[in-house]
Amino acid sequence: MNGNPYETIGLGYSQHRRPDPRIAGQIEQALGSATTVVNVGAGTGSYEPRDRRVTAVEPSTVMMRQRPPGSAPVVQGYAESLPFPDRSFDAAMAILTVHHWTDPAAGLAELRRVSARQVVLTWDPAVTARFWLVEEYLPQISEAEAGLASLDLVQSWLRREGAQVSVVPVPVAADCTDGFLGAYWRRPHRYLDPRARAAVSALANLDQHLVERAMRRLEIDLATGHWHERHRDLLDSHTLDLGYRLVTAAPPAGADQTGA
Repeated sequence: MNGNPYETIGLGYSQHRRPDPRIAGQIEQALGSATTVVNVGAGTGSYEPRDRRVTAVEPSTVMMRQRPPGSAPVVQGYAESLPFPDRSFDAAMAILTVHHWTDPAAGLAELRRVSARQVVLTWDPAVTARFWLVEEYLPQISEAEAGLASLDLVQSWLRREGAQVSVVPVPVAADCTDGFLGAYWRRPHRYLDPRARAAVSALANLDQHLVERAMRRLEIDLATGHWHERHRDLLDSHTLDLGYRLVTAAPPAGADQTGA
């Protein structure tokens, strides 16, 4: 996470990135019986379970300052060199953060080192590339993220040493409260708000002249009804698979599954 982009784009993040309860439920289930959890790339504390002993790790002071009162204790640090002994935690979680790490493979190895179980929310780029915002307006998102860590790398590194790895889709609800890239798939006007876009790293990290041109096209398509004509099938949908995937890795059967 060196050179963390959230030092510059994280302002106002907590206002637009409120945890969605349905996604939180999937993460809670994936954590299983873990009582001690480390949240790596913790940001403002989204999705940290309240009924477990959580330690957060976050490099950005901008994000750390936005953590709400009563949230888990936070250590300033990087995924690639976690300041904990081996197997310090029952589980480690990393939520939409691996693609920001300087060395994702090293960070994932650290997750495995300090915890018995790992829970990582990432995405399948082949599915995300078909999202209308990307496909029709900003294909540069796919180009920019082509070299970033995503589903294949996460699975590969968490499967080491015989770990049992599962991958489940995380559908996005039409009223999703967490304003990540795909959150507004049925509320396209929200992408016209520069404050909402600023909380989406995939948009904030692009050339803003390019983004503004794309948003002007979207604004025209919304005003003329062209967007609604093209996406008539979405208007009655309640959830959509945009490629988000929850990867869970557990020790092989019979192995010690508890932290220190």
